[in-house]
Amino acid sequence: MASLAGSRKPDGAAAPGDGVCRPTRHNARMPDHPATELPPSFLWGAATAAYQIEGAATLHGKGRSIWDEFTRRPGAVANGDTGDVACDHVRRMRDDVELMAGLGLNAYRFSVAWSRVLPRGIGQVNVRGLDVYDRLVDLLLERDIRPFLTLYHWDLPQALQERGGWGSADAPKWFAEYAAAVATRLGDRVRDWTTLNEPQVFAFAGHLAGNHAPGLTDWGLALRVAHHALLAHRVGADALRAIVRAPRVGIALDLHDCHSLRSLPDDEGAAVRMDGSQNRWFLDPLFGRGYPQDLVAAYGSLLPRGAVDAMHRYHGRLDFLGVNYYNPWRVESSSELPLRAALVEPVVPERTAMGWEVRPTGLRHVLERLAREYGATALYVTENGAAYDDEADPSGFVDDEDRRRYLDRHLAEAARAVRSGVPLEGYFAWSLLDNFEWAEGYDKRFGLVRVDFPTQTRTVKASGAWYRDLIAAWRRRIVAADPLGM
Repeated sequence: MASLAGSRKPDGAAAPGDGVCRPTRHNARMPDHPATELPPSFLWGAATAAYQIEGAATLHGKGRSIWDEFTRRPGAVANGDTGDVACDHVRRMRDDVELMAGLGLNAYRFSVAWSRVLPRGIGQVNVRGLDVYDRLVDLLLERDIRPFLTLYHWDLPQALQERGGWGSADAPKWFAEYAAAVATRLGDRVRDWTTLNEPQVFAFAGHLAGNHAPGLTDWGLALRVAHHALLAHRVGADALRAIVRAPRVGIALDLHDCHSLRSLPDDEGAAVRMDGSQNRWFLDPLFGRGYPQDLVAAYGSLLPRGAVDAMHRYHGRLDFLGVNYYNPWRVESSSELPLRAALVEPVVPERTAMGWEVRPTGLRHVLERLAREYGATALYVTENGAAYDDEADPSGFVDDEDRRRYLDRHLAEAARAVRSGVPLEGYFAWSLLDNFEWAEGYDKRFGLVRVDFPTQTRTVKASGAWYRDLIAAWRRRIVAADPLGM
């Protein structure tokens, strides 16, 4: 289909009556579910990212990001879509917070656009850009929704990319300056901070596969970016702790349960290496173990000079770890260097519209591994969800049974992990809204809430109503167990 971006309003106020949230028709009573037994302190949230929902691409002096540039590259994004308008969240913020409250959320994970705060990436702070997030935080707190702020969700200022981007040795210093600017303004009200979202993805998809911004393809550069991201986490966390009183600082990793395709030694070895590249390359340093030696040997001269030694003195000092889980990985041996491993897609019972295998037990396996092997003391599922080919009826309602079942089964596995002793403190569904899905443009929808992009009308899907009812059932159980406690 043609790009939706061309049919949307430019920067300016929303039209009266535009973007009305349509009521859902899903009112089925929530049956018993393992997640209703989660503890009273559990956080129920949804997650978004700035470039994917905000729009207002040039409003109030916002600078350009690498995604603003990448979306202009012919063929880079499905249909030539851009995030210029996306969900128009900056202008519709109050309505979107009311949507969250209507779903019963008690937490919301969002990201700040670096180039909205520092249009050149460093230097002069854009006060009007910070005003956007100041208002959002106040609106959330008014509705008793706990803000979980992510500093970086892939939208590096283009001005910094032109100075070497994450490949520059100065990148950690740039990030610390940005973290301090946001903390100075919001640190009196925001307690929970995620430094980086999925450094694996912006390092390897953006600098090796080239299918994400900035669209580069260089193994050595990708490993340098990953190294600088880990360094940036530490100095960014230090900047937050120097300004914010008693913050909780973490990082969100995209983690996969890796399995060999066949019970053959070569495939099993390949699965170990793939797990090393995707999971252990980031987990091990963050938990004070340095880079894993088997991957150091595999990468060899591709690694930045001094990187291995730097990690011997490194620890992430995490107050929590965010887990983004979507699907497992199946692996077979390959001749391709340096990993000699390749992902494969065998025939499986279920896949999402992204082509990702549905395996809910993988979430529990990842959570239990983090508790068992790494001694993690506080975990959040910071993203979990699925894209499906939603079909809206004439009123805009989506009866998305596939997504409801996906969430149902993954939350059941999360609850089982808690029962087994995993310190899981919250769950954030991806995503609150249908949004700009990176290289997929607007073709792939993950939202609990449908967005009709030409009109910006929001409609809670059946999955969103189910999530709302689950949270309500959890609250009823808490109140019944301790009527004076809530």
